[in-house]
Parts: sequence; C-alpha cells; structure tokens
Amino acid sequence: MAEKQSQFSLVPKIVNGGIAGIIGVTCVFPLDLVKTRLQNQQIGPNGEKMYSNMVDAFKKTYRAEGFLGMYRGSAVNILLITPEKAIKLAANDFFRYNLQTKEKTLPIFRQMVAGGLAGLCQIVITTPMELLKIQMQDAGRVAAQALLVGKTVKKTSATQLALGLLKQHGILGLYKGTGATMLRDVTFSVIYFPLFATLNSLGPRKNDGSGEAVFWCSFLSGCTAGSFAALAVNPMDVIKTRLQALTKAEGERSYSGVGNAFVNILKYEGPTAFFKGGACRMIVIAPLFGIAQTVYFLGVAEYLLGYQRG
Repeated sequence: MAEKQSQFSLVPKIVNGGIAGIIGVTCVFPLDLVKTRLQNQQIGPNGEKMYSNMVDAFKKTYRAEGFLGMYRGSAVNILLITPEKAIKLAANDFFRYNLQTKEKTLPIFRQMVAGGLAGLCQIVITTPMELLKIQMQDAGRVAAQALLVGKTVKKTSATQLALGLLKQHGILGLYKGTGATMLRDVTFSVIYFPLFATLNSLGPRKNDGSGEAVFWCSFLSGCTAGSFAALAVNPMDVIKTRLQALTKAEGERSYSGVGNAFVNILKYEGPTAFFKGGACRMIVIAPLFGIAQTVYFLGVAEYLLGYQRG
C-alpha cells in the first residue's frame, strides 16, 4: 500500500518541481548571468579585467544590452529547468523513502547518500542545459572583448549552437563538462538536502495535523541551506563554467579537464579566483531553492491536479 501511495504521489512531485524551477529562474536569472560573466572573465597580464565586482558587472551588462539582454539564455534554462528540478526533488524523495531504516528513521549519512544520488540523477538534464545557457550568457562579454581588439563575434542562438554541437560531436557534444557538473551537483545535494531537512524540522508545524512545517520555515530553510551549499561548491562551479565556455575572449586560456583547470586557475589567478561570483551565486541559489521548497511543501501541484496530499 505504501508503495502505491509513493507512485501515486510522484506526478505532483514532478509538477511541483517544474513550477518551482520556472518561478525561481524567472526571478533570479539576471543575477545568474552576472555570475557566469564574473566567473568566466580572466585577469589580463597587466591586471586588467572587464568587471570589478557584481554591481559593476550588472551595471555594464544592463547599459550595453538592456533589460532583455539580462535574460539572454533564459529560454533554454526555463525549458529544461522543469525536468531538472523535477528529477532532483522527486529523486531525493524517492531515495529518502527507500533508504529508511527498519525503524523508519533516516540517519544523517543516509540523508547525504539520498541527496548525492538525487544530484547524480539530475546531471542528465543539467549538463546540456548549463552548456547552452553559459554560451548565451557569456556571449555579450566575449563580443565586447572582441570589439576592443577590432574583431567581431558572430551571434548565434541556443538552437543553432545545439544543432552545431550535435552535427560535429553527436549527443556527447552536449555533455562537455559532465565530470565537473557531477562534482558540483552531487556535492551540492549531499550538503543541501540533509541541511534543509534538519533546519526545516526545527521550525513550527502547521495546525492542520499534517506535521509539515509552516510556510516561512520551509522558505527560510531552503534559502539558508541553498546559500550555504552554493558557497561550498563555488570552486567546482567556477571550474565547470570555465570548461563549458566554448568561445573564449582574446588571450583567454582554455582547459583540457577538471584537473588542468584547477591547476591553471590556481597558478595564474590565485585561490580567490575559485570564489568568483560566490556572493552572486549565493543570492541566486538562496531564493531559487527557497521558492522551490515552498512550492513543493505547499503542494501547489496537488491543489491544481486535485490530488490528496500523501
């Protein structure tokens, strides 16, 4: 009976993940774009750089590309965020359910395993989504750098880029940076899900007898756990972003893999380079996961689809 209930509730869990992802991405995408540009910029031989900080990057991008420019690459993200968030949240629930002890408890280590497996499942969608999104987000920075040396960069769309990669490299062309994506997302989920569950369990419960946390508790728990996990994995995110940037600005280094990227970033830019865009990423991830967990725990899909909360 418990198994049937688990399968029955899977559909609304997936829909909740999708709704949460779309709302969250729409709210924070401009900051995510700024984060990508900060992480991808490399310091010149004389210490020159296009953006000095998050605010400077935001101002320059808005001034040069306008409001719509701040959402460059959002279409592919919104399209793929539904399956990505759905897989992540539903997989975590699935693994938490199946990793319970005979006493129906879930020790912290098993919570971490469940989170890590959920993160592993999502990279099927996350890797191509991030690859295409990063090219779109970083296009304005690369074009501006090219203009400074009298060159131009041909504009392209996410569709053209995806078709070009498929034609040249097959389906594997869309999975460049899979290792770095796996490192980031598995580690993030290992930290995030147990931390969220712990924080969420500390808050007050609803008065309807469901035993679930109140609205603000789920939201704040998601924000806190998300921002902490985001900062912890920022070095892996910098490496992933650099590896997935297919078009480099004039004079920028390319990397052959995770190890090569780590060594060269450390050598030429120092340890602080691994935390480029860290504050930006925390600001992006906190509301993204706060919104996600709130939609998930409020059961928006259950209400819309007429399902009973399980």
